[in-house]
Order: sequence, then structure tokens, then C-alpha cells
Amino acid sequence: MNPVLLKTNKRCKRWTETMKSHFGSDEEHPMTFTFSPIGEFRTPYQSVEAIPKNLGEAPTAEGSIRIDPAYEEGLLDIERFTHLIVIFAFHKSTAKPLQVIPPGQEQKRGVFATRSPHRPNAIGLLTVELLRREGSTLFVRGVDVLDGTPVLDIKPYLLHFDCRPEAGSGWLGEKR
Repeated sequence: MNPVLLKTNKRCKRWTETMKSHFGSDEEHPMTFTFSPIGEFRTPYQSVEAIPKNLGEAPTAEGSIRIDPAYEEGLLDIERFTHLIVIFAFHKSTAKPLQVIPPGQEQKRGVFATRSPHRPNAIGLLTVELLRREGSTLFVRGVDVLDGTPVLDIKPYLLHFDCRPEAGSGWLGEKR
């Protein structure tokens, strides 16, 4: 067997055993997660209807992300990046369908093949341009979320990790 795969398999097995020792079996304790926001978006969008639905176009609106001062030291060096990946909660989403009809479409699609906010876990992902930082506030371009949307995490966008030129557009590339 490949030594790298063998090492990976041993590591995965050890991790699984460690998790079971902490949490018991899946039947005894199904996994659940609780997240607390680290901040919130401030955007021009006060209602869901006001958010542009430009499939295939990057959003251009400016806004800010206000980080809770308790997390401000975690922003050290963030201004050295041009773009950020922001993980947020679709806090107004209540529906959890497994199939949706995307804007501008007539056909149902599996929710995991769309960017719909209505998902089993209402978690969103947005790449924004970082314009500047002022203390615990990040000024950004490219927002398309409601004002007050809770921010769960921020990561730097790294061109050599996050850009995939070979990626396809799935059903979005089909003629309507």
C-alpha cells in the first residue's frame, strides 16, 4: 500500500477513535454544532427583495463587516490581503427544501447545486474585496447579503488555493 495513504488511514482511524472516546457512538450522540457570530455585515440591503439576483455576475455593492471587539486581535495582518472569504448565517432563512427553482430558471435544481439561502444548514459563503480596515471594522466591496447578517468566520482568499481556472459552471452554462 502507498505509504502516504497508509499514514492517512492511520491518522483518520486515530481521529475517529478519539472522537468516539469523547462523544460516544453516533447513535448515542448525533453530531450537532453551535456557532456564535464574530460580527455582522452592514450593507445597503434592508430586505431580501432589495438584494440583486445577478446570476453569474459578482456583486459590486460596498458595505462593512463589524467584528466584535473581543475578536479584533484576530484581524492582525488581514489588511495585507486583497480579498476575503466570509462565512455567514442565512439568519432569515426558515425553509429547508432539498430542491429549489433558482432565479431566472424554470427547472428545479438540488439545493446543493445552487447558491440558494434556503438550505438544511443555513450557512453562506461570500468572497469580498477588502478595501480597508479601521479597528475592528472591515470595509468591503462585493456584498449581497442583508444588513445585520451574522458573520461566523473570515478567511483570506488565496489565489493559489482558492482559484480553480478549470472549474466548470454546471447547469449555469446551459442555454435557457
